[in-house]
Parts: sequence; structure tokens; C-alpha cells
Amino acid sequence: MSQSLKARVYQILEYSDTTDLLSRVDDWAVSLLVVLDVTAFILGTSAFISSNFKLFVDEIELVAVACFSLLYILQLWCCTVDARYAHPLWGRLRYAMTPLVVIDLMAILPFYLMLLFPLIKSIKFTNVFRLLRLLKLIRYSEALQTILRVIESKKNELIMTLFTVFILLIFASSLMFFAESQEQPEAFPSIPAAMWWGVVTLTTVGYGDVYPVTPLGKLFGATLAFIGIGLFALPAGIVAAGFSEELQRRKVAEITIPDLSPGEEAEWVAIATHLERSSDLMKTCIEMAKTKFGDSFDNEELIRDLALFLYEEASRKFKL
Repeated sequence: MSQSLKARVYQILEYSDTTDLLSRVDDWAVSLLVVLDVTAFILGTSAFISSNFKLFVDEIELVAVACFSLLYILQLWCCTVDARYAHPLWGRLRYAMTPLVVIDLMAILPFYLMLLFPLIKSIKFTNVFRLLRLLKLIRYSEALQTILRVIESKKNELIMTLFTVFILLIFASSLMFFAESQEQPEAFPSIPAAMWWGVVTLTTVGYGDVYPVTPLGKLFGATLAFIGIGLFALPAGIVAAGFSEELQRRKVAEITIPDLSPGEEAEWVAIATHLERSSDLMKTCIEMAKTKFGDSFDNEELIRDLALFLYEEASRKFKL
């Protein structure tokens, strides 16, 4: 009875099943409570509301923390029904370290920290952590989960782009410091200070509070502004490509599989897996062929034949 109850609670809390009434109630109730709590926090920054409705705002905070704490305890209690977290102690610790559960903990942790250490309340920035409760909506929003999947699939490209931007920022700030420090010692007193100008220039914001006045500095600034336009378009293109791939995967996943016997279903899955692997392998072979001969030969048939040869060799080697 306990295991079946655990399994049922885990299913309700962990998965958003539109066909399950209790799962839908959980999704809508938690989402509504998050929106209500964050709205109360935002309105509470108004002097009029904080003076006239402070008790109401505080009550919303207490109700939200109580509900989120109960949900967190229930998650840790029932997670052992999952084979990945079956161990009573280490399984729960492993489950507690998963991203969505860490977000659930961050939603309630600031409240208890301020309760245990009242001096923390004097730090204004501490209250901003209440906004982390908005991240709880990720569990119940397919759109937000799609964004995370896209970022996860393109993280290497995004990290490489950010690293390139960081290197360019260092070079640009250093050059501008040496070009402008003598003429504008207040605006460019050091390379770290010059990085503010580099950031607003690379992002094409251009606040105008710091700008070059020397001919060499203006040349550097104009060049960096043009580079920034193209460079900051790269992450947008990477994310757009990731969204396109994710939507394509979802379309493939939505293809209905006819009613099959267990043996036929296994064969269907095996065929689908083989086609997916073959498709990825063929793309890799075509890219390799174009890399090797694309600039040397105009004959597309030669590239195609080489790609087919690489595909056949790889298929035999890996038994696809």
C-alpha cells in the first residue's frame, strides 16, 4: 500500500499528464500559487500597498512557503519508487541534486535562512531570491522545458561563442585603454574600467557616457561596433537552429505508431533507430567529403560517391 501510494504521488508531482485529473490540479495549483506569490512580492515594493496591505502580502508568503515546503518533502519521500533513486539515503540525495528539485529548494530556502538568521533581512538583495520561485514554472511549462532542451543541445556552441566574445572584449578594452587613457584618464583609468565601454559597444547599446575622442580610439570603436553587430547575431542563430531541430524532433515524435504486437513494435523501434543513426551518419559523411574535396572539385557526384563510400565503410564497421 505504501509503495503504491508513493508511486501515485510521484507520478502526480513529477509528471505533467494532461489525462490525469490530479496531475492537472497539481500543475494549475502550483503555477497559480507561484504567480500569486511573485505578484504579491512585486506589489509589496509599493509604499502604498506595503503600508495598507502588508498583512495580506505576508500571509500569501507564508501560505506559499508552507505549500512549497510540503511539496518538497513529498518529492523526497516518494522519489525512491524510481529505480534511479531507490536507495533510501543516496537515492534521495541524488534526486535532490537534479536541476528541477534544486530549483524547488531555492524557492523555499531564502525564507528559512531569514527566519534562522534575522540579520539577513537587512540585506535588500535577499528578497530578490523570492523571484526564483518563477523557475518552478519550468516543471509545468512545456515551452520553458523546450527552451532548456534547446540550450542544453547547443551549450557547446554557445559556450564557444561566449568565450570568443570574452576574448574580444579583453582585446578591445586593452586597446582602448592604451589609446584613450592619456586623453581621458577619468573615463579610461584602467583596463577593467574600459571593459564597461567594451560591453556597451559590443552589445551595440552605446549609452554615450563613455566614448573615444582620439582618432585611433574612434577607429577602434567603430571597428568594434561593426564586429559586435555580427558577433552577437551568432547566439541568436545558434538558438534559432536549436529551436528548428527541436521542433523537427517533436514532429517526428508525434507520428502515430499503428497497433502492433510486442514483437512487431520492437521491430518498428529497431527500424526507426537504425534510420535515425543512418541519417546522422550520412550527414557526417557528406560533411567530411565536402571538407576534404569541396574546395578542390566542382563535381558534386565525386563528393556524393565519396560520402556513400564512407557511409558503407562505417556501416560495416559499426554494424548499422
